[in-house]
Amino acid sequence: MNSFEVIPAIDLLEGQAVRLTQGRYDEATVYESNPSRVAGGFAAAGITRLHVVDLDGARAGEPVNGDSIRAIVGAVGGVPVQLGGGIRTLAAVEQAFEHGVQRVILGTVALRDPTLVREAAQRYPGRIVVGIDARDGRVAVEGWLEASEVAASDLAKEFEDAGVAAVVYTDIARDGMLSGPNLESTVALAQAITIPVIVSGGVSCVEDLVAASGHCAEGIAGAIVGRALYTGAVDLADALARVRSAGEGAPC
Repeated sequence: MNSFEVIPAIDLLEGQAVRLTQGRYDEATVYESNPSRVAGGFAAAGITRLHVVDLDGARAGEPVNGDSIRAIVGAVGGVPVQLGGGIRTLAAVEQAFEHGVQRVILGTVALRDPTLVREAAQRYPGRIVVGIDARDGRVAVEGWLEASEVAASDLAKEFEDAGVAAVVYTDIARDGMLSGPNLESTVALAQAITIPVIVSGGVSCVEDLVAASGHCAEGIAGAIVGRALYTGAVDLADALARVRSAGEGAPC
């Protein structure tokens, strides 16, 4: 990626677009029963990438929302879609690509089976992303339901030479809280590795996105924004314009 990307998120639960609070499934807010309609609106605003998470898949350990994912891909008119949630085998990776997504995010298997991540990255150059979700700097897996003792930075470093396209780093404590992203930890991670890092969790306003884009030269390649779009705290067209303006003359 050669410029900072504002990446809207659609989280799928039982075929609906929802947002969780700090990854808790019992605190899901349904924002739209037709996720493809949301996706089409995001695409019309001029996004360069869409982030989709199969929450049912993350919890089940295997993809669940295939029909919704295909509908979303069809609604965005060629905008690249990256998908995560429950993708833990090469067969599931291949199935995701068959649905039309451009990149696949591997999270739990990055910790459980790093060899699989390496094999997938080799088989699909530039199309595999490592998802690292952390509480207090420690990796959480299984749809955020299980904590580990592995430091996020240590896990990321394992894939330095694997050929992955990016790392999506989510601070679970910030996710869905509209409290601002944990830029300090995310920038520290980006400085520790050569892989581009995407900020995730806590974006509350356009200023958060502009602030994140200011670290582009340090390896921050984009920011995912979810709840703030659905509540209206962030206007997507305005955010895209503001970040584009802020980045003029300061390429990554």
